[in-house]
Amino acid sequence: MPLATGYILQDAYKRHYAVPAFSVHTFDMVDAVLAQAEQDAMPVLLMVGQRAIRNRQMQTLVDYICDAAPSFTIPIGIHLDHCRDNNQVIQAIRAGMTSFMMDASAHPFDVNVARTRAAVEACHAVDMPVEGELGAIGGVEDDISVRDEDAEVTSVEAAVRFVEETGVDSLAVAIGSAHGMYRREPKLDLQRLAEIYANTEIPLVLHGGSGIPRHQIAAALQLGIAKINFDTELRLGFMSGLKDAAEKFPDDPFHAMEHAKAALREVVREKIVFCRP
Repeated sequence: MPLATGYILQDAYKRHYAVPAFSVHTFDMVDAVLAQAEQDAMPVLLMVGQRAIRNRQMQTLVDYICDAAPSFTIPIGIHLDHCRDNNQVIQAIRAGMTSFMMDASAHPFDVNVARTRAAVEACHAVDMPVEGELGAIGGVEDDISVRDEDAEVTSVEAAVRFVEETGVDSLAVAIGSAHGMYRREPKLDLQRLAEIYANTEIPLVLHGGSGIPRHQIAAALQLGIAKINFDTELRLGFMSGLKDAAEKFPDDPFHAMEHAKAALREVVREKIVFCRP
């Protein structure tokens, strides 16, 4: 199936499910995510992050996904996550990404608007949808760190202005989630999410999906969340599988890797269940 992102999120938004967006760091992670998503008949976004860019792996990963995609029947998108440099817009377009996240949330509102709007103008010229972020989501992802005390919940008024002034296609909101694993059970601000949903008309995005209880995600799906990002639990599941595989298959790299991929697929399967309505 041809690669895409925009219509995938719109369908999820209208039908109150979420497209799972999985961070992938290696070819084997790509294989495992796509195989499980295909088995479960779930549209999926594969996210390439800033670490891949720093390690000069972005184009390699994108090319691998592009080569693999025609073998699957599910809708697949390739998403550049947490870009904080407008120069990466052109990189993402040339690489073959299907969507782009501009993260200028650490800057004052007006700067965030200006940087995000510039990304939107460039990406819309080639029909690439753009995700913006408003508020500060705590935790660490892709070596980008926000202290808990600096986390900031997205205000309704700012969300309305941001969407109007930037033209973003989707909006990542800060409503109590965090990147990484939680020290205690998170509590999403569903009332705030409901207010943002009632006053905007675009798909909303939940970052820091690892560790959020299913009942909270189920409620969020009814309030505009159409994309949920998962990273930490995937990495931990994959690495746990690798460690276990090293003991079970010390002299058999093929079966060791298949064992690790099976462990990752189990995490992916669980998150796909969470994303269903």
